[in-house]
Amino acid sequence: MNQLAVVFPGQGSQSVGMMASFAESAVVRNTFAEASDALGQDLWQMVADGPAEALSQTVNTQPVMLTAGIAVWRAWLEAGGACPALVAGHSLGEYAALVAAEVLDFRDAVKLVRFRAEAMQAAVPAGMGGMAAILNLSPELVAEACAEAAQGESVSAANLNSPVQIVIAGHAGAVERAMEACKARGAKRAVALPVSAPFHSTLMKPAADLLAERLASVALSEPKIAVLNNVDVKVETSAESIRDALVRQAYSPVRWIESVEAMAPRGISAVLEFGPGKVLAGLVKRINGELAVEAVTDAEALARVLPQYQ
Repeated sequence: MNQLAVVFPGQGSQSVGMMASFAESAVVRNTFAEASDALGQDLWQMVADGPAEALSQTVNTQPVMLTAGIAVWRAWLEAGGACPALVAGHSLGEYAALVAAEVLDFRDAVKLVRFRAEAMQAAVPAGMGGMAAILNLSPELVAEACAEAAQGESVSAANLNSPVQIVIAGHAGAVERAMEACKARGAKRAVALPVSAPFHSTLMKPAADLLAERLASVALSEPKIAVLNNVDVKVETSAESIRDALVRQAYSPVRWIESVEAMAPRGISAVLEFGPGKVLAGLVKRINGELAVEAVTDAEALARVLPQYQ
């Protein structure tokens, strides 16, 4: 079915027990075993038993979410699910999309996202940066508020998630000022997020530089499935362009609204979210209500959705 797109979530959708329904799936357990072997750490035990604090640490969340997304992807294919015409991922989820498209080897990707997480965590000292969700304010007014609030520091849109949800990131003080500036412009709410670093802000440039060095030694293949990237909302095919986009993605906004808007013109009529949580499914519905959307979060959802796409 060439009208199908598959999307993979990023950080924030993780929870202890999130893969419990797949406990008897050999392909899922083998995927976790492969990732655990690559990292020398038992990811399945962390997902199954926690603690939640360990699962929520960026250095663990990134490889865990990648592994969960690919585990569901492999379970889908093994069950006879249709191969999509397009894949995409939100932030970290883009790495899962690249694995699904056979651009990145899975073991390489697991180690790469662990490195990415470590570099991001180290780029900004604890407490120096922050992120906040702005609700019910246009991207233009959010940008205006950030410009007013910067005052020599850095704050900007980090995740353009939906027309009514934009996440900002930057220096902690600038983020606080921008939250007030957004509320003054009519934002329904401005909520500080409990994150460990100001992801997708210019403060991540040092992490991106390290990521560029690491990516230079990682083999990339030509995509077997079109991958719509976050940073340019483009489908790239050359290894050089894909590497460049991944590097810039670390310190640039996730353009999710535009990514979803770009799907229908490419012939996409249905979108499946693979992995724990239903965050992206909800965002897709808000951005384009014409798309058929399902979240394949567990074994039951996979069994229910599968007959529609075989």
